[in-house]
Amino acid sequence: MTQWPQGYGLHVLQTVDSTLNEAARIAPTAAGPVWIMAYNQTSARGRRGRAWANPVGNLAATLLMRPRGEPEQAALRSFVAAIALYDACVAVTGRSDGLSLKWPNDVLLNGGKLAGILLESTGMGRELGHLAIGIGVNLSQAPQPDALEEGAVRPVSLLSETGADVMPEDFLTELAANYARYESQFVTYGFEPIRTAWLDRAARLGEVITARTTTSETVGTFETVDGNGNLVLNTAKGRAAIPAADVYF
Repeated sequence: MTQWPQGYGLHVLQTVDSTLNEAARIAPTAAGPVWIMAYNQTSARGRRGRAWANPVGNLAATLLMRPRGEPEQAALRSFVAAIALYDACVAVTGRSDGLSLKWPNDVLLNGGKLAGILLESTGMGRELGHLAIGIGVNLSQAPQPDALEEGAVRPVSLLSETGADVMPEDFLTELAANYARYESQFVTYGFEPIRTAWLDRAARLGEVITARTTTSETVGTFETVDGNGNLVLNTAKGRAAIPAADVYF
């Protein structure tokens, strides 16, 4: 049986506006890394301020930590969280087929969106205070299509796609254990082993994809993720390293 990782705290709430908001509230007094889980969120959010649908029975959790190093290094923990999520899914289902990671921060199952990651930080200038890694996983229910923005990847749930009926707290234990393992690897050996592990699980590697920002669109072959976490596309104009975008297949 998987054990809760040593050195990581756990706060479980019945209802909260957002586990990310709760992380911000407790950050000033947090003595070490702590996971915050809520059975119900009333104001959950995703990337770029988008709403995040959180049906009952799904996982809503945030890891609050105070990482060392530059903000850019801290941001690479989205990749740490992604491979930890992937491995947690394998642990609770006993299978890896159909699972993949979509840059920059989604977990896909059979081509549909199973989970998402959102990083938020506090601090001034180059001084990073706390890092909050928000994670949502569709364990039992996928949000209704009308709750999503136009063009979003269709949502799926772990239950509907694999038949695995997993309680949020049980999934979080697997996730926390895997995250602690990869965090230790990241701190000891740097980003390269994490980058390699992420690429081994990447969706559409070697295929033509589209990366869109609010002002531009880049189409090219997904070549790799570089040492800074940028998406690298081989385009008609040459190689392009993209730090932030939404990816479409």
